[in-house]
Parts: sequence; structure tokens; C-alpha cells
Amino acid sequence: MAGLISGESVVNVSRKPVGKPIAIAIACALSGVWQGATAQTSTASADAKSTALDEIVVSGSRIEPAPAPAGALGDRSLTPLRAATSDSASLLRNIPSVNLQSAGGVSSLPVVNGMAGDRVRTKLDGMDLIASCPNHMNPPLSYVDPSALESVKVYAGISPVSAGGDSIAGTIVAKTKEPVFAAPGAGNLFTGEAGAFYRSNGNSYGGNVSATYASESLSLSYTGATAQADNYKAGGNFKNYTATGVAGHTLDRDEVGSTAYETRNHTLGVAMKGGNHLVEAKIGFQDMPYQNYPNQRMDLTDNQQLSFNLRHLGKYDWGSLETRGYHEKVDHKMDFGDDKRFWYGTLSNSGVNGVPCSPIGSTCASGMPMKTESHNTGLSVKADILLGTQDVLRVGTELQQYRLDDWWPPSGGGMSPGTFQNIRNGERDRSALYGEWESNLSPKWLTTLGARYEHVKTDAGDVRGYSTAAGAMGNQTVDANAFNARSHKRTDNNWDMTALARYTPDETRDIEFGLARKTRSPNLYERYTWSTWSMAAVMNNFVGDGNGYVGNLDLDPEKAYTASTTFDFHAADRHWEFKATPFYTYVTDYIDAVRCRTGACSAGNATTTNQFVVLQYTNQDARLYGLDLSGKMPLGRNNLGEWGLKGLFNYTNGKNRDTGDNLYNIMPYNATLALTHKTGGWESAAELVMVSEKDKVSDVRNEVETAGYSLFNLRSSYTVKNVRVDFGIENVFDREYDMPLGGAYTGQGRTMSINPPASDGMFGWGNAVPGMGRSFYAGVNVKF
Repeated sequence: MAGLISGESVVNVSRKPVGKPIAIAIACALSGVWQGATAQTSTASADAKSTALDEIVVSGSRIEPAPAPAGALGDRSLTPLRAATSDSASLLRNIPSVNLQSAGGVSSLPVVNGMAGDRVRTKLDGMDLIASCPNHMNPPLSYVDPSALESVKVYAGISPVSAGGDSIAGTIVAKTKEPVFAAPGAGNLFTGEAGAFYRSNGNSYGGNVSATYASESLSLSYTGATAQADNYKAGGNFKNYTATGVAGHTLDRDEVGSTAYETRNHTLGVAMKGGNHLVEAKIGFQDMPYQNYPNQRMDLTDNQQLSFNLRHLGKYDWGSLETRGYHEKVDHKMDFGDDKRFWYGTLSNSGVNGVPCSPIGSTCASGMPMKTESHNTGLSVKADILLGTQDVLRVGTELQQYRLDDWWPPSGGGMSPGTFQNIRNGERDRSALYGEWESNLSPKWLTTLGARYEHVKTDAGDVRGYSTAAGAMGNQTVDANAFNARSHKRTDNNWDMTALARYTPDETRDIEFGLARKTRSPNLYERYTWSTWSMAAVMNNFVGDGNGYVGNLDLDPEKAYTASTTFDFHAADRHWEFKATPFYTYVTDYIDAVRCRTGACSAGNATTTNQFVVLQYTNQDARLYGLDLSGKMPLGRNNLGEWGLKGLFNYTNGKNRDTGDNLYNIMPYNATLALTHKTGGWESAAELVMVSEKDKVSDVRNEVETAGYSLFNLRSSYTVKNVRVDFGIENVFDREYDMPLGGAYTGQGRTMSINPPASDGMFGWGNAVPGMGRSFYAGVNVKF
């Protein structure tokens, strides 16, 4: 079988018995020829008791396919982070180019090069998952517990066309553990691990367990995790009120309302291997009874996801072929949680606190139930084809069919007598073809050229408001009739292209540079939400700024043009390294927002600077640029152990080129510096996080400025045999601070009203969501 060329010479490929994790890692790095092999040494069970498929062993030096990810986390990097968080997205916080947009306790949204949400393509075990919620409360990474992840890669800006399309910021590739099989002649294998954690702030606790029973050709596995938390406390009193809008229920002035959550995740897996083929099936189920949101008007009151994921992986003389099919069903519910006013109407009390009332009708409303149901079905076929000894051709096709219904049952008051249809019979279908050619032109030059075509079709049915009467509250009938009078079918033909080169003058330097065009079609909520009624509009918001949003049938796809260069200086064995990545992105037809001036929108909505407002999506041009720095270095060794230093710096600037306004939710200057220590089974770090003030804000959204701050964190772990104990302190000095990407605080009170009356004396425009105060945490994990 022909081999790939290394950085220096043509190499030969031979087959050897499994159980050599270094060779597995090399094979995975070299063009993904053997993606079915175990990617991390921990999964491969370096004690040679287990194995995946026959691996490819390559004689020669390792070369990373281009483009290199902005950051890659394997099991060793993920392990120290798990005890401190139940939010899988937060595991990415120390990857260059990545920030986090705060949301629910397990549902942060990764921000890549200043862009978040659907602008970032997230693949979980090869599945393209979609947030099925008008508030994006169930983003892809919320469906996997940190303990279940084995590896995560982030491609920023210039992502391979083979890694996914329909995005302009980048791609996140997350994988859970690969199937494990017993080694030949070793008998059946039983292995697994169990863990538990506790965090003091929010009284958060949970656990995880995984187990595998395998023969040489059959592997059965189970992975499960649970986590729950109460509201967390800020580092000080960030508000001057305690009322919540619920009679008899108050919150301390340092308690961040609507931050509690509970989640449970389960996965069953079965895999079979024979010769050079692997067949794997996974069934996943999430049951999330509640997850409250401090920057949304609503809370998640139930989310259930059922997923089926089937793949076949085959290795051939010419390369490899992987076929995958998946289906995901989501049932999502929202309403007002414990910290938000539930009863509305004159019978429920017109004052600060609502009280239970009856009968439900025009003067009494019980909450505001909102329901979403979606079906997501996908198929992908991809091949890695060896073209001689120096080139690899990656080709593939992808199909995705997405169906969405979003409706709000009547609950009384203005929310009656019928059902409000936010999106009815929503459809979003994608079909894609791509090709990617990677070539080793010489020992010093590696190039990648890729092109991807996507055909995206969207549609939605006619809608109605709670009422169909001519004078219905909030212009519902007029807005619905105007929407229904138009055709809803839209078709987009999108092209992505990447061109990238890597120059390696010697074993201590790499320079990678390239250009990319990326395209994203609007999601269903951007295109098909229709009501200008402020109460309905504020329920359609996935950026957490407290404002209301109205869709736009005339939106065009976003087209992003990115230029980026990475300078990578490092030791031959990478015991020290320094990376610098400047980037520039220009986006035509960027989906931003303008003040709503029609329908139910008031004249004051267009001019106010100190209130929440109603906005409508529109296409405008935007540009973003920035710089990411990262590095590590050893400081030396003494009788106390090994000492080292790690650092990270991030800067992003985003502007709307049509209006001159700043883009929303752009992270200010920020840096992280960590002193690391290792001796025997001990590993420790003292970390300083520094964030500058945020004064470049989006005026059209009345975005709130935030002050600069610094945080000090401590963490340590001890490993002995199969037992690992982690413990640490987050925000050691209990600093009070507002999160620059935390959004507007709407965690308690009369959140149904876009701007509650001042007489409430509670939440209103101008308050940002505060970060968590001091928290002690500890976790234990046992492998067997």
C-alpha cells in the first residue's frame, strides 16, 4: 500500500499488531487515513489490553495536515478542566481565537474570531447539530458532558472545506471516546471509569460513569453523566433589590437569578470490527429538567434529545472511506422559572409581585409556555484518497434535512385565545459536495486547496398570533397577514473556497498562511420570525442582549473573506513554543440588525439610548480583525519539581461598515498567564486572567459597557495508579465583575415586559450579567 510523504522523505506503510498509541496518533494526523483508530493514548489502553482496528504504522517524521487547528485538546488536556465545569463549551476557554458568550449553566456559546452561534459550525461525533430554540438554549455542545469528550479541535477563520460548511467563523470538531476492543488472545475486556465532583458556589454536584465490555470484534459501551446546580453568587452586591416578581420569593443582592440547572446525559454504543472495517452505532439521550437563563426573558423548563448515529469506516489500499447517517429529535419547552414573574394580568396583582389568580382568561395569565420540536436527519460520505506518495485528495458529500415547529400555547391575558405560531412547518435542507487536495510539494512546503458547494433550501408555513381579531394586541393579525401574503421559499447556492500553504524552513519554525471564502445561509429564526409585538419579539433572541428581534424574508447569505497567517516558533520537541496569528475578515451581507420602525414598534424605539428595543435582522457589510498570541516555556527544575509558564492573549475588533457601529459582543483585550508546576503525581497551576474595559459597544442594541478586571485561579491534581483527584479555587479573591460577553441581566422580575415599569424597582436596561464569585471545587475519578 502506498504511503504518504513525511516532511522529509517518502515513507512506506506496513501493518503491525495494534496497541501502539504513538503510531495511532501519527496515522490519525496524516490525512485521517485511519480515523477509526483510537486517537488518544488513554483510550487505546497503553497497557496493550485493548485495541481498535489495525493501525497504520508509518516510518518517517510526523506532519500535521493543513490547516492546523487554532487549538486541539486531547484527553490529557481536557482532564484537568473537567472538575471545574459542567459546560463543555467552557473547556475551550484557553484555545486561541475562542471566547465564550454566556448563557445557561451548561450552554455557553463559543465565539470564534468575534462571531458566535450558527456562524460557528459544530460537529459532535460527525453530527451537524442545530440549536432548536428561539433563544439557542440547546446548542450542540450542551448535549455532551465534559467527562464524555475525548478530543476537541477548533479551526478559526480558514477551516478545511472537509470539516463542514454553512458557517463563516470557524469549525469545532468534538469527539467522544472511540470504541475499544480486546487485544488478540487476551480474552474479553471490561474497562471503564467513574467520577464525581462538587463546587461550592451554586452548590453544584454531579457524577459520571462509563463502562465497556468487549471481545476482539465486538464492543459494548455505556456513558452517563448528571450535573445540577443552584443559583451562583457574584463577588459582591451587584443589584439594589431583592424582589423577583414572585410573591414570597426573594434573592440576595449578590445572588445571580436564573442560573440554576439540572441535566442528565446517556449514551449506549455498540461497535463491530472485522478486517479493515468498523461499524459503530450510538444512541444518545438527554433529559434536562430545567436550565435557567440570567440573560433571557424565558427559562428552559424541559429539553429532551434523542439521537441515533451510525457509521461505517473502511480502510483500503487506496485510502479510507467513512459513511455516516444520523437522526436527532428534540422536544424543547420554555416558561418562566422560579426567579421570574409567572402570573400576569389584573387579577394577578398589577404591582411588583404576581400572585396566583383564576380563572385563566383575559385578566389572568399563567406563565407563557413556549414549545419547540425539531427533527434533524443527516447523511455524509467522505473518502481520503492517496494520490501517489505526496498527495491526498479528500472528497465527500453531505445531506441534511431539518424540520422545526415553534409554537406558544395560550395561557390567558393577551396570550389567548389561540396558539401563537412563531415558526410553523419550518424547513431547512442542505446538500453539499466538496473536494480538498493536500500536497507535499517539497520537504519544506505543504499546500491545501479546497472547494465546497452547498445548496440550501428553506421554507415555512403560514402563521397566526394568539388572536386573529382585526385589533389584536401588538399588531399580531396585521403582521401575520403581511407575512402570509408572501412566498416563503428561499434557495441559496453557496460556495466555499480555501487556499493555504505551510512553509517549514526547519524543525523549529512553521509559517502557515492562507485565504478563505466562507458562506452561511440565514437560520430559520432569522428568516421566518414575523411579529413586531415587543412581547413576542423579546422571546426571539439568541444573543442575550435583552432586546427583541424580528425576522426578515429578504435576507441573503453571509459571505466572509478571510486572510490569516500563523507564525509558529517552537523547540523541536515543543517543550517551548510561541504562536502569533493575525487575521482579517470582511463579510458582505453580514446579518446585523436595525431598529424596528414598522408594525407595533413605537416611534421612541428608533431613538432611545437607555432602554431595550425591538430590532429587525438585515444584511449589511462588516469587517473584523484581530490577533491571537499563545505560548509556553519551561522555567526550570529544582528539588520541588518542574516549573513552567503558559500564556494567551486575544484581541478582536469588529465594525459594521455600513453604519460605522461596533459589532455586538466583541471581547475586549484579554490575556491569561499561568505558572505551572509538576512533581511526581502532582500537577498544579496558578492562573491570572486579565480583561480590559469594554467601551466599544453596539449602539443599535444599546449594549452595556463593562469595566476591566482581573481574576486569580488555583488548581491542582494528584494521580496515583488509577485514581485522580482534582481540586482548586476559582476567583480566589472573590472579585465582583461583569462579564463582557454575559449579556443583559434579566434573571428576575417582570421579564415578559420589554421595559418593566420603574415602579417595579427591579431589573431594567443597564445591568450586565455578573461573573461568579469565589468557588471551591473538587473532583475524583477512578479508572478500572
